This record gives sequence, C-alpha cells and structure tokens, in this order.
Amino acid sequence: MAICLKTPQQIEKMRQAGRVVRRVLDRLGEMIAPGVTTEELDAEAARICAEAGCEPLFSGVPGRGEAGPFPACICASINEELVHGIPSARKIGDGDIVSVDFGVRMDGWCGDAAETFVVGDVPDVVRKLVEVTRNSLVMAVEMSRPGVKWNDVAAAMESYVESEGFSVVRDFVGHGIGAEMWEDPKVPNFPRPNGTGRDFDLQEGLVLAVEPMVNMGSMGVEYAADGWTVLTKDRLPSAHFEHTLAISSGGADVLTDGR
Repeated sequence: MAICLKTPQQIEKMRQAGRVVRRVLDRLGEMIAPGVTTEELDAEAARICAEAGCEPLFSGVPGRGEAGPFPACICASINEELVHGIPSARKIGDGDIVSVDFGVRMDGWCGDAAETFVVGDVPDVVRKLVEVTRNSLVMAVEMSRPGVKWNDVAAAMESYVESEGFSVVRDFVGHGIGAEMWEDPKVPNFPRPNGTGRDFDLQEGLVLAVEPMVNMGSMGVEYAADGWTVLTKDRLPSAHFEHTLAISSGGADVLTDGR
C-alpha cells in the first residue's frame, strides 16, 4: 500500500469540499418524497455543484466491462439497490429507502459521503436496517484515533451489525481519499484475517472514506443489466452511509459533516 498522509492545510481543503457534499446531501434529503424522480435529485446536485465551482467526482468515471462512463453526478440507489444506482425517471415511492452517494473535487481536493433516506411509511425492520447502518458509521468515527488498527474498528462494526440480525457487504469497501477519489488503503467494514498484510494502523494525517454497506438478508450482491447498479442477490433492502474523515491527535475529524 502507498498511503499518503495529508497536511493540515490539505485537510482543510478537503473540509471545504466536504461542506459542498454535505450541502448537497442535506438539500436532496429535503427533496426526497413520493413522486420525486432520481433525475430531479441529480439535476439539483449538479446545480449546487456548479454554483460552488466544484467538479462532481462520479460523472464520467469509466464503467466495468461494456458499461459506459457513469452518466450522472449522484448515485441514487433504491431499496434492494446497494450502490451505484443511475438516476432516472423512476419515481420514489412511499415506503422506499433511497441511498444517495455524492462526491466533489474542489481546488484539487476531494470529499465523498453517502446517506440513506427513509421515505414515508417504511416497515420497522427496514427502518432498523437504516439505523444500524448509520450507527456502525458512528461507531467507526468514535473508535478511530492514532495507534488503533483498522481491523479492530472493522471487527467491532461487523460484530454490531451481525448482532442486530443484518449482514455486512464484502464485495465493496471504503477507501483512502485525497487529491484522488480512490487512494490507498482499502477500508473494509469487516476484519481481514491476520497475516494477510492488508491491515493498517490509523495515524495522524490519514484521510479515509468510511462507508458501511449493510444488507437486510445475505451479503451477496450482483450487477444489474446496466453494468453499474449493484443489487442484493436476494432482493432484500440494503443501506449505505459514508463520511470522509481525517485522523487527528484527538481522534476522527469528520470532513463531511458541514462544519
């Protein structure tokens, strides 16, 4: 792994990007309601991004296989869609959960965050799924400080999620972030076996995009026909939360909370 630590000045630039990300997610949270399309959400994100002078991180990212570049600013994933949902004319319905992932590059530095929104009359177990996923991110933030091994944080996250009856996705993980959206290290939400050489120590100046992805049913996922949208194999709901955070002497400094 080629981990690149960030200076305090670089971290402040990432916080500025994070403020725009938070502004967009908060605004889309206000908009999300039955009858609203995910295309409308994407248009509003693009408007705010342009107004702030930012580059949307996801637009134009090359696809896997024959899938074309990602065609939107946000990823909007509904119910059984885990991540990377493409905005469309699909209308959000009462009882849906909608995960919005959004990132920007501002003045050369990135911010990235995600949130799952509950729409109207959602079954209690689905509401619990969303809360547990959010709580696992809060747990990671609270545990992250210099000298801690990431495997210990990830083990606590997974243990908590499984104790609540849900499963942690293993096909997708968080990542380092800085001048590029994806940097080392990979940041899983589950512990990797000792001896694999892929654990890492948290240290001051390390900036991570931590993003728990939790399924109501099994951890299995697969791609939809569009080559981008990731679905749960059992078609049960999934939730996703993410923050960009910097490790400081006092713990985790969240850069995408709007401060």
